[in-house]
Amino acid sequence: MELNQNKAPIYEALKQMKENKIVPFDVPGHKRGKGNQELVKFLGNDCLEVDVNSMKPLDNLCHPTSVIKEAEILMADAFGSHYAFLMVNGTTSSVQNMIWINLKKGDKIILPRNIHRSVINALILNGGKPVYVNPQFDKKLGISLGMELNDIKDTIINNRDAKAVLINNPTYYGICSNISEIVKLAHENNMKVLVDEAHGTQLYFNESLPLAGITAGADFSAISMHKSGGSLTQSSVLLLGEDTDVDYARQVINLTQTTSSSYLLLSSLDISRKNLALNGAQIFAKVINLVNYARDEINKIQGYYAYGKEIINQNSIFDFDQTKLVINTLGIGLTGHYLYNLLRDEYDIQIEFGDIGNIMAYISVGDRALDIERLVGALADIKRRYGKNEISMPYFTNYIHPKVILSPQEAFYSNKTEVKLEHSADKISGEYVMCYPPGIPLIAPGELITNEIVKTILYEKKSGALLTGTKDMKVDFINIIKEKL
Repeated sequence: MELNQNKAPIYEALKQMKENKIVPFDVPGHKRGKGNQELVKFLGNDCLEVDVNSMKPLDNLCHPTSVIKEAEILMADAFGSHYAFLMVNGTTSSVQNMIWINLKKGDKIILPRNIHRSVINALILNGGKPVYVNPQFDKKLGISLGMELNDIKDTIINNRDAKAVLINNPTYYGICSNISEIVKLAHENNMKVLVDEAHGTQLYFNESLPLAGITAGADFSAISMHKSGGSLTQSSVLLLGEDTDVDYARQVINLTQTTSSSYLLLSSLDISRKNLALNGAQIFAKVINLVNYARDEINKIQGYYAYGKEIINQNSIFDFDQTKLVINTLGIGLTGHYLYNLLRDEYDIQIEFGDIGNIMAYISVGDRALDIERLVGALADIKRRYGKNEISMPYFTNYIHPKVILSPQEAFYSNKTEVKLEHSADKISGEYVMCYPPGIPLIAPGELITNEIVKTILYEKKSGALLTGTKDMKVDFINIIKEKL
């Protein structure tokens, strides 16, 4: 098949279907919007007319043979991978499927503890066992860093039966580990390399950014095209490297992939891929310039620290993704949680997240210089109106090395009882507690709850973080393993 990145086969097939004026006696029931006028007024005719079911001219995501197949091949070519699956269940499904493809019940996977909840969810469902490489922690910034190479080496030596190594590239905060050396180490020990690149679409399209997973020789990579690539929310891509079994991968994906795939999501992936393949280098050069400008202007406001490539140390911070605008706020005496709410409630600016010491403004293909100026102006005004004396990170919010007592699956499906969070220390957790975003667990099923973890959770609550994961929606109680009391 001759590859032409100017093509968008799914999008083109949908346009042709509209021109054919096919009478729908299939699902969905709104019948191109005719059955729900309020929805048409909200989303528009163009949207509802292509919210359709699989049919012969449009192919089938579970068994593609025509336009979806072509779109997947074009996606793989754009990213430089062996193959690419279009995913419509979010990057959660991309992350989970690359784990399920490579692990069976009881198999070990080596991974950093600052992973997204989707990773541990995958292990709950298939019975895999996590072996954590504990990342370093920057006590001033209050963020977890990358995996050090010596720590990876030691973990591999002590767990030669592990089936895979998982890497964040980059982390939510833009931190990159030495991915090429980690890939080399893993492959030398017959382990697959899985990369969570939910925040790394841009790495494939601009050479001034850190090395991308598939480019480094990884076997699988989960890509959130909707985060920085411009596609619709919930659309994602799973990339496969060389020496991977594409047909088996599709079998595993089809265990959980919807059979009613959204053509709105599929066409958005198709169109966004075309845009990045043709214009990605220029798009992300513009993003880098916007972020660097914002970083320089924010750092002129005494008390804020928008960090960049100067934090690289060639080890725990092997590289840094310049497109990430993360701002430490402790120098103006305010937590990131407080600034997050203040920007939204008083300045009508919605940023990506706030944690205890930082905020993140996500800059990508759709941002403009005018919006950057508004953010910088708001931060200056907040410093003037609300600024206080510098504060430090609380000591108990430093990275806490997890003590894994039970596998996530064993813990999640064990008999549990609910106790007050304040009384849960020295018990084994049967569920998660995490701040969202970014969805990195403070405690995960099967891990020992320590006094430090209890203090951290209570402090996060008091600071205004959105805590999720527990059965108790208020996170006043936590489920612990009953048999281990």
